Amino acid sequence: MLDVCLLGTGGMMPLPHRWLTSMMVRYNGMSILVDCGEGTQIALKEKGWSPKPIDMICFTHYHADHISGLPGMLLTMGNAERTEPLLLIGPKGLTRVVSALRVIAPELPFPIECREITGTEETFVFNGIRIEAFRVNHNVLCYGYSLSIDRAGKFCVENAEKLGIEKRYWSRLQKGEVIQTENGVWTPEMVLGAPRKGLKVTYTTDTRPTESIVEHAADSDLFICEGMYGEPEKKAKAKEYKHMTFYEAAELAKKAKVKELWLTHFSPSLIRAEEFMNDVRKIFPNSYAGKDGKTAELSFDED
Repeated sequence: MLDVCLLGTGGMMPLPHRWLTSMMVRYNGMSILVDCGEGTQIALKEKGWSPKPIDMICFTHYHADHISGLPGMLLTMGNAERTEPLLLIGPKGLTRVVSALRVIAPELPFPIECREITGTEETFVFNGIRIEAFRVNHNVLCYGYSLSIDRAGKFCVENAEKLGIEKRYWSRLQKGEVIQTENGVWTPEMVLGAPRKGLKVTYTTDTRPTESIVEHAADSDLFICEGMYGEPEKKAKAKEYKHMTFYEAAELAKKAKVKELWLTHFSPSLIRAEEFMNDVRKIFPNSYAGKDGKTAELSFDED
């Protein structure tokens, strides 16, 4: 099971009823945070989730509403007696930006590792989750992220027995390991069926529509996308500042053939996002206006 929570859905500035944009994913005892704007700690507290087990933070870009909450988050982790390393991933300049922010959080009881994305796209694999970063189109260097859990095919006992593979090797083969023995070499392909459908979540904010989004969001179980403006007349403003409207996000969801769309990163002037959703659903029916604390539990399809 994959837990996904929109901790905050605001853009530009936090509001009394809306924290700045961030998302957390939990899987198999591990937590990944995407973006960490001002107020993310409070949003976590309101959700009832803890910052201590956060294993990784991915940043889309370095505008303040996406990273200004990092120093406080680091201090909170330290005060919770964390000692495990923390991995940070983000665009070029991550090490410099984090070093500058740590002027007010200089002493931490845990090490920090920064990995900078070097090309138009890059893949990271972390404890069973495949993270694909891909370039989008904002007025600064910015990336979206797809987080996928791949699922191997079913183990075929009949094949294993026919090949004479000892049972003590079965679980290792099922995990993808190649086994070398006196009787030969056993590979997972010998005993596993075709790969089964896994789980996929795509998250992108602060961008104009791009083909890279369609490509990387393709067939996502959940597509979380910027919807800065719900008012149709603000499309020109969205183009000028390289943001997106609700309707452009819905078109992307339709093209990418995702299962479900959540809109996020709302303009401070947008008070009631739900007012525009009927028109959005004419483009992509399974669309929802995000709200702080909105959560989904994604499960593998039954075989």
